Amino acid sequence: MKKLILIILPLLIFSCKNPAASLVVTEAEATNFDWLLGNWRRTNEQEDRETFESWSKKNKTEYHGFGYTLQNNDTIWKETINLVELNGIWRFEVAGKGETKPTVFKLTKFGKEEFICENPENEFPKLIQYYKEADNLKAMITDEEMKISFNFKKIHSLKKK
Repeated sequence: MKKLILIILPLLIFSCKNPAASLVVTEAEATNFDWLLGNWRRTNEQEDRETFESWSKKNKTEYHGFGYTLQNNDTIWKETINLVELNGIWRFEVAGKGETKPTVFKLTKFGKEEFICENPENEFPKLIQYYKEADNLKAMITDEEMKISFNFKKIHSLKKK
């Protein structure tokens, strides 16, 4: 009986995984971001605003995103996002309205329906995280001092901007 416990106990310990530990980037795994696809509406936005994000797939190494915020049906903010693989490295590129050059974040961690991108040189954010939770898309942008969370619900079509 003691031998059985000694065999089962380590198996139980090692089978309990830390979810953050499952975020690992491997070349073979970090190729499917299809869970991002579609139109999303932010559910934790300020009362007088509406924020949307839309994702499409150009090919297996390129995803396009577009985000915007409306206030009284006027667009007050928008950005384009590209998630692209270049030379085996995934990059998350963000450009706001009027920006000619995107801010580039490197994919540092990847899981089944989640990823983290980082750019320690950027003023804010330094880290961008996306993950799927049930039918919701969650995103978080952070640095050492501030954290902003985005909760999105999938929608059928986008509101006119």
